[in-house]
Amino acid sequence: MMTANEIRDSFKKFFESKGHTIVPSAPMVIKDDPTLMFTNAGMNQWKDIILGTRDPEPRRRADSQKCLRVSGKHNDLEEVGHDTYHHTMFEMLGNWSFGDYFKEEAIDFAWEYLVNVLHLSPEDLYVTVFEGSPEEGIARDEEAARFWAKHVPADHIINGNRHDNFWEMGDTGPCGPCSEIHLDSRTPEEKAKVPGRELVNKDNPQVIEIWNIVFMQFNRKADGSLEPLPMHVIDTGMGFERLVRALQGKHSNYDTDVFQPIIKEIERITGLRYGDKEETDVAMRVCADHLRAVAFSIADGQLPGNAKAGYVIRRILRRAVRYAYTFLGQKDAFLYRLMPVFINEMGEAYPELPAQRELIGRVMKEEEDSFLRTLEKGISMLNGAMDELKAQGRTQLDGVQAFRLFDTYGFPLDLTELICRENGYTVDERQFDEEMEKQKARARNAAAVENSDWVVLGEGEQQFVGYDYTEYECHILRYRKVTQKKNTFYELVLDYTPFYGEMGGQVGDRGVIVSENETVEIVDTKRENGQSVHIVKELPADVSADFMACVDTDKRDASAANHTATHLLDYALKQVLGDHVEQKGSFVSDTTLRFDFSHFQKVTDEELRKVERMVNDMIRQDIPLDEHRDTPFEEAKKLGAIALFGEKYGDRVRVVRFGPSCEFCGGIHASSTGRIGMFKIISESSVAAGIRRVEAKTGIECENLIYAMEDSVRAIRALFNNAKDLKGVIGKYIEEHDSMKKDIERYIAEAVDAARKKLVDNARVVGGVNVVSAVLPIKAAAVKDLVFRIRQDIPQNLLCVIGSVDDGKPMLSVMLSDDMVSEHKLNAGQMVREAARLINGGGGGQPHFATAGGKNADMLSAAVDKVIELAAL
Repeated sequence: MMTANEIRDSFKKFFESKGHTIVPSAPMVIKDDPTLMFTNAGMNQWKDIILGTRDPEPRRRADSQKCLRVSGKHNDLEEVGHDTYHHTMFEMLGNWSFGDYFKEEAIDFAWEYLVNVLHLSPEDLYVTVFEGSPEEGIARDEEAARFWAKHVPADHIINGNRHDNFWEMGDTGPCGPCSEIHLDSRTPEEKAKVPGRELVNKDNPQVIEIWNIVFMQFNRKADGSLEPLPMHVIDTGMGFERLVRALQGKHSNYDTDVFQPIIKEIERITGLRYGDKEETDVAMRVCADHLRAVAFSIADGQLPGNAKAGYVIRRILRRAVRYAYTFLGQKDAFLYRLMPVFINEMGEAYPELPAQRELIGRVMKEEEDSFLRTLEKGISMLNGAMDELKAQGRTQLDGVQAFRLFDTYGFPLDLTELICRENGYTVDERQFDEEMEKQKARARNAAAVENSDWVVLGEGEQQFVGYDYTEYECHILRYRKVTQKKNTFYELVLDYTPFYGEMGGQVGDRGVIVSENETVEIVDTKRENGQSVHIVKELPADVSADFMACVDTDKRDASAANHTATHLLDYALKQVLGDHVEQKGSFVSDTTLRFDFSHFQKVTDEELRKVERMVNDMIRQDIPLDEHRDTPFEEAKKLGAIALFGEKYGDRVRVVRFGPSCEFCGGIHASSTGRIGMFKIISESSVAAGIRRVEAKTGIECENLIYAMEDSVRAIRALFNNAKDLKGVIGKYIEEHDSMKKDIERYIAEAVDAARKKLVDNARVVGGVNVVSAVLPIKAAAVKDLVFRIRQDIPQNLLCVIGSVDDGKPMLSVMLSDDMVSEHKLNAGQMVREAARLINGGGGGQPHFATAGGKNADMLSAAVDKVIELAAL
């Protein structure tokens, strides 16, 4: 039986023998395509070739592409773990032809590989062809059906509808009819009862699609219409996990050696056994699947976060943590402990995993620990809510509370329902869904972008000339209108452009395009599918005119200097901290630079000073730019260039060297290090587990920083009568301040003690309860000390209510002795919440001690009386 690694290798070797170039997997996280966050199909990295904006050579390619489907149109998240074949992260084996072979050869290759190389039984294979779409004027794919007829009988060729057999990457973009290959892996007895053709695309777990051949012919425009692509493209995708399942004779993807080593490790850690109980099986599958998605995302440079792609990764990880917590009994961080087994299985095929083993593990553990604390907090809040339901005689938790748990603390609805169900309560799902829809509507309104179709004025590829020129003659190739919220702007693609489009952390250029009759401001330049897209507020009056594109050289030079400084910073950090330093993100503008890197502890002041000195030394050397353009990738690596994990590199790359610093880079740089002027680190901080961030200034921004510091020192010196020994004078003032602070604290303590004695002596006895109440002008910290000391003086039958005013803000504090809670069934939290309404506030706390703040100090005495009234003594 072939192993998963052997199957992956056999695919690559087969297509290499058919003249295909084997290329590495692109990152799962997409950085230069506004329509996608993640690679959700093997063809994503070739989108610019398919659209005709990049050279298609070599025209035959093959690879194993890591993909993620958890957002947008292709979203399998909720199915993962509950069936045998859906996944978040999966591998797509693919072969492509860009304007070379088409339907017949693609079908022949697929059949030869499946039947002659992998020895799948032809009788078990069924194929589908697009049945056509009359409303779009597309006929049945008779051509594909004819080519399939060479290999399979007519009853194994099945018509497929638009949903199954017309492939589209998204709402817009490349698309076309496709042919799926389905495998019937049922037993002979099952096959005898129902023919396989009747189960194709019917969600039968044993009759599944294993390969899809897309005949890409069209581009879907924003208005829904189709236009022909510049060339025909073959895009095939074979689900690696499903293929392994078929070849290893399993009925579940999770029973193959892709997942079993991870599941075995889960069994070892938890002491549970896979196959014993459905809910634990689902949890193990979820953890095994999600581990892969999160680990690969972090390796590709996408850390869990609160927005966009980062939020998606955090959601996946938290889903796994929730399953492990609830069904596998894991109350401590767990997923990161599976990393050694996972890397052992996949590290050879994907070297980014072992190379970043420590970083992935640290980030995962920190995220797990954080969410486990959230879970505990959420459970505590939920217990409090259920106590209120019990007191009120209700049996259903309202959906607003459930949504607040989800939205504020990431507490999933299904866990809220589970805990409520275990305690005899239900959740108002309808109200929860309403709150969720309100939030989605707010998000849609905030981020809604409407693109019109491109208006094409000329054919051809854009040529970037910005490395050599800041001004260049050009024409507009195409433009489109974009509406975001209430703002409308236009995007232009020029045939020749000196404008650098935002990429690799470096901001896009600004400037103007000038014709004989008008000047149009370029407010920004973005990167989309390998091209610079120029943003303008108004469309030129004559879009067909001859233009001169002119970059704002002041901003360009400043951002170029900062970009070069990041390269020098990267080199210096490696020299001072060690070779483990790896760039994890950057931002470069004309005013600042930010650099994120892997390091597992705070960088000391001494280390930062060494880094600064090293960078400034290289600046003073005025090292010239040594640039190697259009260099073959392997040759570039021999030059010593540093490649970043998570970045997509083509067959030919650009290498930028400044003395000992040598990196792959497509950005704009200074002509020499001396152009940077000066370098100064302004902050060093933590971004995530194992990720540090340095922010710095260069050039004139350093001058401004020094001037600001001088102004601050001058102003401080003036406060101390221009003392010569400023440090000594400030030290003396601090000593005096500390001494006075101690005197004040001692005075407050004496005052609190005096107030305590007076309040205890004047305690009223009402119904056998010692009632202590007052309104005092003291701070919150002193009030807390006061009521706890009164509780020590009166340990039984105590109701203490103190109103206080601190800086004009009223506060209410309630303290109960233990017997008042256990025997009299009083709850300080409930009482203070009710009384706080009188001071226009709110609060809460524990059954024996609670506080509330408000806005209306005039009603503080009434609020104190209200607490006593609620005690019903």
